[in-house]
Amino acid sequence: MLERINPFKKRIGTMAIAGVALGAFLAGLAVSGSFDMHARASAGPSAVYSENGIGQPAVTSPFTALAEKCIPSVVNVKVNKVEKTAFGEMQIPAPFRDFFNVPRTPQDRTVQGAGSGVIISKDGYILTNNHVVDGAKEVSVTLADKREFKAQIVGRDPKTDLAIVKIDANENLPAASIGDSDQMKVGDWVLAIGNPFGLGNTVTSGIVSAKGRVIGAGPYDDFIQTDASINPGNSGGPLLNMKGEVIGINTAIVPDGQGIGFAIPVNTAKPLIPQLEANGEVTRGYLGANIQSLTSDLSKALKLEQEKGALVADVVSGGPADKAGIKSGDVIVRFDGKPVRDGHDLPAMVAGTKIGSEVPIVVVRNGKELKVSAVIAKLDSGEGKLAENGPPTHGKWGLQLQELNPDIAQQLGLKDDRGVLVAGVQPGSPANHASIQQGDVIVEVNRQAVKSVNDLKEKIAGAGDSLLLLVKNSHGSRYVVLKG
Repeated sequence: MLERINPFKKRIGTMAIAGVALGAFLAGLAVSGSFDMHARASAGPSAVYSENGIGQPAVTSPFTALAEKCIPSVVNVKVNKVEKTAFGEMQIPAPFRDFFNVPRTPQDRTVQGAGSGVIISKDGYILTNNHVVDGAKEVSVTLADKREFKAQIVGRDPKTDLAIVKIDANENLPAASIGDSDQMKVGDWVLAIGNPFGLGNTVTSGIVSAKGRVIGAGPYDDFIQTDASINPGNSGGPLLNMKGEVIGINTAIVPDGQGIGFAIPVNTAKPLIPQLEANGEVTRGYLGANIQSLTSDLSKALKLEQEKGALVADVVSGGPADKAGIKSGDVIVRFDGKPVRDGHDLPAMVAGTKIGSEVPIVVVRNGKELKVSAVIAKLDSGEGKLAENGPPTHGKWGLQLQELNPDIAQQLGLKDDRGVLVAGVQPGSPANHASIQQGDVIVEVNRQAVKSVNDLKEKIAGAGDSLLLLVKNSHGSRYVVLKG
């Protein structure tokens, strides 16, 4: 199984069992794309030369011994899932359905999926992707020596797309060595091992193309990008360094690209593995602040000297950040003694903090640094609803506005009715370019609270050619800059 980004949007797929030979060959594999190997700009590992028995040197790939060492630790993960389908109705034209006994309600259908995994302990714990086993009714694992075992899902973490399954082999299994993904540099050689298209123990090579990639997969994006060839069935398999150590878990691709794959850094998985094994889930720290990364426009609008730190868009009332005195518009530049580069750094820092611990935080407010401390709480995994759509609009900024009342706020999944509702956004307008959407709520204009539609119109009337808006929806709050 392999996850696609289209572009950089997650989409999970499984393939139903088909009767034709090609369909049977591909059955159960998740959707994906393939990579072409690129010419390397840097010199590759040195080849090994030996006599071939006829007086001429034979070349042995430096990857040969590495592959032999690592293949036994990689497994094939097969899953059976049950999905609802109205397949029968779709096969018979509507006028003729009354002549057949066709079910009127969705029916259960068993589909198969497959991915890869890597053995991380001798007693049978296997690390893979969450999207490989998510929704599975049955899971089986095939070892490199072709032996197959029933597997149990021990723990899953959808936020990082990691999962652990376990098999009972009644023997010591060949566990992989775990490396340090922080030590990997762009240009380093890597090996990917997995089961693309059901072809077990497939080895491909490439380099680390980039680090710290944010692809919109979740709040803790920090992917390793590689051009090692990855195909359907590679998901959950290891990305290895030249020592044979796991430094990543292959997870996602760009389906329309070539040589663009992404792996979860193993250092992301390390602190989560004990929790998944012991509790089946991950407990994370919670600060109670909606944050975003700064842009040059936001930095200018907020009169910041540097484009560094995490901008606080909103603070949850009564949460740790609120109790610590952190306010909307603050920029968090240090957390627990560590620098915060942007809005993508902070979530992982907070998540990895021990619950109940008091953490020093440095914020920039009105150009001055302030030191506060917050007691980290436990993160709740609940999520809000999507905002509803409204009618099309016109106007200078491309906004159609509507008063927000408690009933509408409740329908939109908002906790209060502060602000003005965006009932529509004109295509191509400044609001559209700033990614404001129908159903958003404008809370502030140029750092001033908005009380009504008329109040908002008065505030933007003399604003000039740019606006700094604080916008919220059911997912949280964010600052945006509109340019006229």
